Amino acid sequence: MAYRATARTEARRAEVRERILRSARALVGERGFAGVSMLALARGAGIATGTLYRYFPSKTDLCVELFRLATRREVEAVRAAMAAPGVATAKLARGVEMYGERALRSGRLAYALIAEPLAPELETERLRYRATWREIWAAVIAAGVDAGELPPQPVAFTAAAIVGALAEAVVPSPEVPHSDVTLSSRARIEASVNFILNAVNGNYGVEHGQS
Repeated sequence: MAYRATARTEARRAEVRERILRSARALVGERGFAGVSMLALARGAGIATGTLYRYFPSKTDLCVELFRLATRREVEAVRAAMAAPGVATAKLARGVEMYGERALRSGRLAYALIAEPLAPELETERLRYRATWREIWAAVIAAGVDAGELPPQPVAFTAAAIVGALAEAVVPSPEVPHSDVTLSSRARIEASVNFILNAVNGNYGVEHGQS
């Protein structure tokens, strides 16, 4: 009986925790991290504010957990898109398309993860997040160079440039909208793919060295 009670209790705690994180993700998608309050989170999860604090001692603790969970999902989705066999340019195209599609349908969440001004604890998580993206793109580019599919290039530089390009060209900013309002979401993703494939193939008008 004690075991069954413990199992039910743990299952209940896991379910409530999941509701809290779903509530937090929805709020960040609407307002960004700055617009999240513990009261709104508790209401969204259908629990008392005091109960919320038993799961997460502070808003910062909750936001850090959400940041880690959300970024892990984005990274896993892009990695899965690039996992199928193919040359480096095909993998990059699939990865960029997946990144762009998820960013453009996630509301303000994508901007919150990549660009919103954050508290120091969350900024530390963001630096890790951006580093992960650089590693992902760099691995594909390096494999393409080794296979002779891409020209020799400064791999780390190219990967960092891709991270910056996607953050500026794809992720929508609620404060500073894209100046070219004529581009649809699909066209923005396609333009990003073309730009990045040109860049990794050395078609960006500057000389570069070995990786």
